[in-house]
Amino acid sequence: ISTHSVSGVSSSSKYFQTSRRVYNGLKDFGREFIDQELFNQSLDDWILENYGVDQVTGEQPFLKPPFLTDELRKLDLALEGVLFQQLFRMPCSPLASKSEKEDGYHALEDFLHVIVNGLWRTFWRKSGPLPFSLCCFHHPGSKFYAVEKAISRGRLEELRGLALISKNGNNLKVHWNQVVELVLFRQNILSGNELKLSVSTICEALFYGVHILISRCLSKSRTISNDSVFIMVFDSKFGAVIKLGGDLSKLELNTGDPYQSVSHWIKCHAEVLLSSVETIWNRLGNANWGDLGTLQVLLAAFYSIVQCNGPPRKSISSLASAHSLRLQKRRIECRLAENENAKIPYQQDGYQHGEIVELDHSDNPLVKNTSHLKLRQGEILLLEDQQQGQKSFQIQESFIGGNYFLYGAISLDYPTQLLTLYVGAHPSRLEPSWEDMSLWYQVQRQTKVLNILKHQGVSSKYLPEVIASGRILHPGPCKKQSPSGRCDHPWCGTPILVTLPVGEPLSYIVARDGPFSSDDALRCCRDCLVALRSAATASVQHGDISPENIIRVFNMQGTRHKVLYIPVSWGRAVLEDRDSPAINLQFSSSHALLHGKLCPASDAESLVYLLFFVTGGRMHPQDSIESALQWREKSWATRSIQQHLGEVSPLLKAFSDYVDSLCGTPYPVDYDIWVKRLNRAVDGSGSADRGKMIEEVAMTLRLENVAESSGTSGGGT
Repeated sequence: ISTHSVSGVSSSSKYFQTSRRVYNGLKDFGREFIDQELFNQSLDDWILENYGVDQVTGEQPFLKPPFLTDELRKLDLALEGVLFQQLFRMPCSPLASKSEKEDGYHALEDFLHVIVNGLWRTFWRKSGPLPFSLCCFHHPGSKFYAVEKAISRGRLEELRGLALISKNGNNLKVHWNQVVELVLFRQNILSGNELKLSVSTICEALFYGVHILISRCLSKSRTISNDSVFIMVFDSKFGAVIKLGGDLSKLELNTGDPYQSVSHWIKCHAEVLLSSVETIWNRLGNANWGDLGTLQVLLAAFYSIVQCNGPPRKSISSLASAHSLRLQKRRIECRLAENENAKIPYQQDGYQHGEIVELDHSDNPLVKNTSHLKLRQGEILLLEDQQQGQKSFQIQESFIGGNYFLYGAISLDYPTQLLTLYVGAHPSRLEPSWEDMSLWYQVQRQTKVLNILKHQGVSSKYLPEVIASGRILHPGPCKKQSPSGRCDHPWCGTPILVTLPVGEPLSYIVARDGPFSSDDALRCCRDCLVALRSAATASVQHGDISPENIIRVFNMQGTRHKVLYIPVSWGRAVLEDRDSPAINLQFSSSHALLHGKLCPASDAESLVYLLFFVTGGRMHPQDSIESALQWREKSWATRSIQQHLGEVSPLLKAFSDYVDSLCGTPYPVDYDIWVKRLNRAVDGSGSADRGKMIEEVAMTLRLENVAESSGTSGGGT
């Protein structure tokens, strides 16, 4: 259990030692402290001052969150493989009607039961009865009822929420000192249109929190720690966690106004911690398990159970530590599956397919030197290309791009043109990893895709071109037995891909220079559509359109088109139905996120998200496919993407509307009409022939004449 004072159970927890006089005084105080409206009036100004970021100064709120981000991450890892399944769905609309409110309480009860049962079985005991129950309540001090009983008695409208109750042997009578944690269920917990709690919601939570702490202090058994309590607040979509703690011995009992007394205690002596408001249930009424909102609820429930039942048998840290073992197992499973489904299956030379071979790790030199090949500026790289023979390249600069190694290099035969050089993973690496798979896509498969485009006659200045590809030739003697074999040298067999042109990724440009202008955005859209149209003629879809995979190139030979935007990183391209695109929570199409496949308009949809990003559109980081799909659904439904792009260019707004009509359908994108329209906007040319000339250009640059300018058909740049 964390000993952090913010979220863990305090190690210095002390019971409020009460004499008979103080006990009676506290009991009378609790009886008088019953009017929530008076309590709200005494505290709402203080909450307004301390909750939320100051819009003028930008200062952070005084009321801090109850959990550290690392604690939530660790809990997420610890609960890997634990099944949380809510069967009752939460109503999607606000709880306006009686039937919806009934369904809401059933869903909330099921949600909390799943949480408590899952935590208890995971951390405390796998079998045996659950030492908790869930009951509903009307007001502080009221009796507790089962949800079904409250509904049958017609008291649904009076209910304020649910309480997790610690069972007390065979005693069926439930008291407020047995409340482990409290859950308030309201029609709306938000403050207007802002994603934060309303003042009335916070006040109500603190009002019940004070009552629970007083009840625990008055309890003779004191089975639950009385120094803090967690209160959860929910509506039919959102939820948050509030923690109230403090020393009640500092509460002034002899004042004539109990509300001012409690207000003063909260302001001066208590600790109030508020979590962020997060989405708990999606539009289908299913809980977003594993998302930030449910993790906050899970951790609050965990610490509440610790307060009542003591430390668990298995700690969060011990279960989270097994994540690395599970991750390694999954990596091996995925690598094996990839090798089984690959057109060119992975197989170690010298071993029969399916044979199990025992390796002596201590004697294998490759194990001792399994780091990826890293090149320094000025180094000479000798490449063996099966088509062109041996080629020499000199490293000029290094770009570390995510999970693959990317360099700027020149050919020693034609040293005037800078080229892009990708270094792949050594095929003999014994430990499979996602990094190796990313390198495989960037080098081996991208080489395959670009060669397919080339062999089918698809060439354009808006597409990258393969200059050379093959395997590195290492210094010293090579003992490989065949041209396709490998020797024991750690460099031998490392794949290399050299392409043209070299440019800056849009992600770097936007971070450095800010949002694109209207002209730049239109040109970027036009250039990318031309590239996608060219690839579509060979039935190829890019599958990974994102700011990292679009580069800006300055074409110094031309007078009209000095800037080109070129899609690169074609390794995740989709050639046939069984191919899977990359999954990018911010830029992948909705169809790709839902089905792991592309629809004909997926690349165009990703391009719309890219244009939204580069023109200054606000894109929140997504942490799950569910949240990413929710953002897309909301953005298209409210037309926020179209409205933003409309402020940049009416043509981009029209294009986004067109893509919206195609998303998820089997209908292809009419690239021709949109390229013609964008040509007129970018170049000011009304000639369709002129537009066609610019759109489709045969790139004549090859390695043998790399020093010459790239030619175009019909007098283009």
